[in-house]
Amino acid sequence: MEAENRMYVGWKLLADFMTAAFEKLGVPHDDAMLCADVLLESDRRGIESHGCNRFKPIYVDRIKAGILNPVTKIDVIKESPTTVVLDANDGMGMVASKVAMEMIMEKAKTYGMGMAAVTNSSHYGIAGYWPSLAIKEGMLGITGTNARPSIAPTFGVENMMGTNPLTFGFPTDEAFPFMLDCATSITQNGKIEYYARIGKDVPEGMVIGRDGNAMTSSKEILRDIRSEKAALAPLGGIGEELAGYKGYGYVTVVEILSAALANGLFLKDLSGKNEDGSIHPYHLGHFFIVIDPEKFVGLEAFKKTAGEILRQLRASEKAPGHERIFTAGEKEYEAWLERKDKGVPLTKAVQEEFAEIRNELGLEAFRFPFD
Repeated sequence: MEAENRMYVGWKLLADFMTAAFEKLGVPHDDAMLCADVLLESDRRGIESHGCNRFKPIYVDRIKAGILNPVTKIDVIKESPTTVVLDANDGMGMVASKVAMEMIMEKAKTYGMGMAAVTNSSHYGIAGYWPSLAIKEGMLGITGTNARPSIAPTFGVENMMGTNPLTFGFPTDEAFPFMLDCATSITQNGKIEYYARIGKDVPEGMVIGRDGNAMTSSKEILRDIRSEKAALAPLGGIGEELAGYKGYGYVTVVEILSAALANGLFLKDLSGKNEDGSIHPYHLGHFFIVIDPEKFVGLEAFKKTAGEILRQLRASEKAPGHERIFTAGEKEYEAWLERKDKGVPLTKAVQEEFAEIRNELGLEAFRFPFD
């Protein structure tokens, strides 16, 4: 099994390597460091669907294909004391997101709240990275992004909307913040890609074929989603029985906020393909909100109340057979404690990708433990 072929690789080695690789591809040094850090943040939290395994297919390959600009030119389209609209000009989504967050964090410190909308962007990595910047400044962070179409609306079978994460990060008085970082689909493309890597099937009810039947083969799903013969279900799953219509509603909320505030593209126009099947930049949209609790009850009061809510939830009566109740962000914090000294667990497939990138870009000075 793929899981048995994992090898832990040190954090600094991977950060230095990905930074160097990004630079070889034309990404400026500081931007390259940021992009590598965003990818590693996903692995720090144990969220492997958005970590190192996405380095090659989502970033390296797209830069090489000419649909992702390594140098990010950011234009301010419109700005007010509490808002800003940015055009990322099809550059690195992480770089545009960092600029957006820095601008609205300053606005929030002055006026209590700040919001940014970004258009013509690209994949911005793990969504939770951006609220975490606000948390470090003692503030609340919220973000969402649209993506290439892969979700069918309830009672539909056509890929119409992206996995569209809706993410919230709040500071608490505990060792870790509250961080709800998840797609508004019942699963996400990255997890199916990961399942395919390790030879695992997708649970029934998560993916629907054009014939209206559920699909479970991860490899078949990846093939059919790309050819629009299969679609992910929204949160709740296929149909209405388990409230899939609620997930469908949240997916749509993120789609609207990611596109309409910046007059950006949406739905099928985010496919990354021309009518003749050739590829072009994805032109994604993001939104970010920062709230300063000092302008409400004060940071410490907010953190205390938030922490007490989470502690009472975890202390509530457990279901038979379960020893713990978790709150959002807790498992990710424990993943970091377990991994911080061990490094990043790379599957055999990712090991081969990193070796390929190293050799192709002339970075032979980097040696990995799996060599």
